[in-house]
Amino acid sequence: MAKILAFAGSNSSVSINYKLVEYTTSLLSGHSVQLLNMSNFPFPMYSADYETANGYSNSLVELKNDIQKSDALIISVNEHNSNPSGFFKNLLDWLSRLDRNFLENTKVLLMSTSPGKGGAKHALSVVEQLLPRFGATITGTYSLPAFTANFEVGKGITDTELSKAHQDTLDQFLNAL
Repeated sequence: MAKILAFAGSNSSVSINYKLVEYTTSLLSGHSVQLLNMSNFPFPMYSADYETANGYSNSLVELKNDIQKSDALIISVNEHNSNPSGFFKNLLDWLSRLDRNFLENTKVLLMSTSPGKGGAKHALSVVEQLLPRFGATITGTYSLPAFTANFEVGKGITDTELSKAHQDTLDQFLNAL
């Protein structure tokens, strides 16, 4: 049984990436899963001056500890102007200041979705290249295009091919644990 921490890279209270993570974790059994809603984690914009004056918040230290106690992560990143959101980049900046290798020995299932047909693939690609710098092993990636057309709360991914690709990626992740 693996300990899995799951969250979206968005701080929006109506995040579609959070809905994708929530759905994905609902498919897991036989593992300990902790689902975090990042809209409950406000972090100031990182700056060296702020860090020097204020140090690290308790919630940041607790999040880093939760990540490091986990065997694996499920993360779905949102996209702003073809990049990960400022919130997610800021979160990585803070976590890497606490411990540059905060993802050491951590398997990651990386996902993304967006309202558009691109499914936030640009942000997904950026984060897929970035997380290994902090020690992560990416075990699979999945992008869900056109969220509103292909996802229904309570049912999940409604397109058969997209649903199968999601399940295949999830199975690949679970097999890597």
